[in-house]
Amino acid sequence: MHSRPWYQWLALGGGSGLSSILPGTMGTIAAIPLYLLLALVVQNNMVYTLVLVTMVALGPWLCGQAAREMQNGGSGKRVLDPPAIVWDEWVGLLFTLWLVPFGWWTLLVGFLLFRFFDMLKPWPISWLDKHIHGGTGIMLDDIAAAIPALIILRLMLWAGWL
Repeated sequence: MHSRPWYQWLALGGGSGLSSILPGTMGTIAAIPLYLLLALVVQNNMVYTLVLVTMVALGPWLCGQAAREMQNGGSGKRVLDPPAIVWDEWVGLLFTLWLVPFGWWTLLVGFLLFRFFDMLKPWPISWLDKHIHGGTGIMLDDIAAAIPALIILRLMLWAGWL
């Protein structure tokens, strides 16, 4: 069995990004236990924010390094954002649910909103996806997808729909 360096396992979401079916969605699902740990066990917005900021800061190097190594060791085909890299999905889900009161419905709706924007990539997310490359590009389109997801989730909470 091929062993991977620690940073590749982080970039691959503990292996969840290796799924042959919807690796981004599987990676996002794999981020839920971390969210639950932060939201239900730690229950401290400062710790949640610190974890999120650390993940955002580490992400460009982590995703960029893993992507370069996957290209060098793979078929030779250049893939700017390999689907197996899901650290950005982890960050996107945590950002979508950042400072949102925990609830199973908010988790479900936040998950669906984030996946919607991440998969559809409306402008300017699509522009970022096409024009910003490397580890920063891998991270940036998912953070950009999390922003409207968070705004809509907050509006739904404000309106009393959740």
